[in-house]
Amino acid sequence: MSQFSLFSSGQELANLLVSTDLLHHSWATISDLMNHAYLNNPTNTVPVLFKVYPFNSNGAIIAFVSSPTCTFHKEMVSSEVLKGSQAPFGFISTKLNPHFSVNEATIALFASLMNDLSDIKGQLDSFNPLVITGLSLGGSVASLFTLWLLDNISPKDNNKRPTCITFGSPLLGDSGLQQAISERPSWNSSFLHVVSNQDPIPGFLISPTTGFAGSIPQSCIYKPFGTFMLCSDSDCSCFEEPESVLDLMMVMNSNSQHQDNGFSLFDYKQILEHLKRRVICKGTPQLCDFSMDQLQAGINLQLEAIGIGGQHTSNMSFLRNNMERRVSESFLKKRNAFDPGKKLNKMKEAMAWLEWYKKITLNEGGYYDCFKLSGSRSRNEVISRQEIVKHHRTLNKYWKRMVAEVEKMPQREEAVFRTRWLYAGTNYRRMVEPLDIAEYYMKLGNRDYVNLGRSEHYKQLEKWMIEDEPSGSGNNRTKAVSLTEDSCFWAYVEEAIISSKRLRQGSSEEKENSMRELAKFGEYVMGLIRRYSVTSEIFQPHSSYMKWWQDYRQDILSCLSNLPLAFYMESQEYQRYA
Repeated sequence: MSQFSLFSSGQELANLLVSTDLLHHSWATISDLMNHAYLNNPTNTVPVLFKVYPFNSNGAIIAFVSSPTCTFHKEMVSSEVLKGSQAPFGFISTKLNPHFSVNEATIALFASLMNDLSDIKGQLDSFNPLVITGLSLGGSVASLFTLWLLDNISPKDNNKRPTCITFGSPLLGDSGLQQAISERPSWNSSFLHVVSNQDPIPGFLISPTTGFAGSIPQSCIYKPFGTFMLCSDSDCSCFEEPESVLDLMMVMNSNSQHQDNGFSLFDYKQILEHLKRRVICKGTPQLCDFSMDQLQAGINLQLEAIGIGGQHTSNMSFLRNNMERRVSESFLKKRNAFDPGKKLNKMKEAMAWLEWYKKITLNEGGYYDCFKLSGSRSRNEVISRQEIVKHHRTLNKYWKRMVAEVEKMPQREEAVFRTRWLYAGTNYRRMVEPLDIAEYYMKLGNRDYVNLGRSEHYKQLEKWMIEDEPSGSGNNRTKAVSLTEDSCFWAYVEEAIISSKRLRQGSSEEKENSMRELAKFGEYVMGLIRRYSVTSEIFQPHSSYMKWWQDYRQDILSCLSNLPLAFYMESQEYQRYA
């Protein structure tokens, strides 16, 4: 996708939305509810109401409207306060964004409907599609209700996600809320906010206390999320980049001819009908200035569509430059975004190389020991160590990035992702971590790999595997695994070698400590053997494990003759295992 298409698609999306009946149906429910609840019933003092309307054959539209006399203010309530209240929005917090704030008045309105909304929440699964809509503060309440519904929907069930369409709704929360929602792409894409340049209410909470100078002042703490369809009398366009949305809404708000007429609710019916007729009649827009590059031309087209393209002030120059910079950054970010599926074939190829290396080095002590040497001991030199190092690095880079990306995800998305990728991650860890261990112990003086040298991404992959393992799952194996289940096995072998040296040559205290460590090692290895959880290659004559036993057999037998592992090795029962 080119940078220009990122902008031109904003107009195409707006034209598509206007030409369909979804916006018109949504507005019709709002208009009906407003008329029956408030306009034809001026004594009604209930601040906010909602109603469920049938839509298509199996769908529904839930409309929210607030009283024309309902007031709101800029004060926010923090996520810490929300945790102690009845408002159920603690789930919005994520690992990267644990704190957020929401408009206090909107939370109060939502809380007033909690009992009624709880009653209908369980009935909404049968509706498809489900549209949540609202006007002004009713739109803000609609957004909160949509978030509440989204928390109970698995990322895999895209067809069950509700669509939230707000009209003239003020912004809802701060950057913490914006970022938490943006981390969940399926959530962020569920929101469409329709805003007219003649409606002052959407811009109320972003009115700066300092002058506009091409970027949003720090005093403007409310931040947008979702897609914004910004409209003028002549055209409309969609925007998603949050900072550009803020810039544009501030300019639109400052140009509004009705900004001093109070907060009367704006009627979107006429503008929707006008835009629909215009979309049907108009042809493809032409770029007037052929000296512009495509990105600048695309920006100008969108500014023209929302009624501010004709301004040529210094502030507008700043705005155009900022939009150009942001779309370029967005383009590069999307292009460089981590896509695990895109590199999957390359990772399979790298794993295939290691599996082949493991196979051809089996009779020479195994791939752990062959890799630990300065070069491959394979006489045929079918695969050089340098080739294996290359694939080893490729796999590590991929899985470190993978784990880092998963850790950023909210809990529900993380669980789905782990289920999909954990099997591959476990195989990778069991195949590749022994090579990291080999490199670690190749450096003289290195000790205790598990606590001092192990990469965090291996720890996380192992933690996820343990968490996802069914409770009470037994082991009914009758033959050895092809990959040792504990990817740190060779680190424990290396530590056993170090302990055995100290048992032979160390001080009395070192010998006593070594005996305890070797006893623990013996119990550990026998546990793996009984469960067939260790590969038979550890018993190959040239493996580090067998060399440990051969080199320190007498020392171990003299000090730890009652050790089950000592009896197992001395009686050569391991030959049956192999």
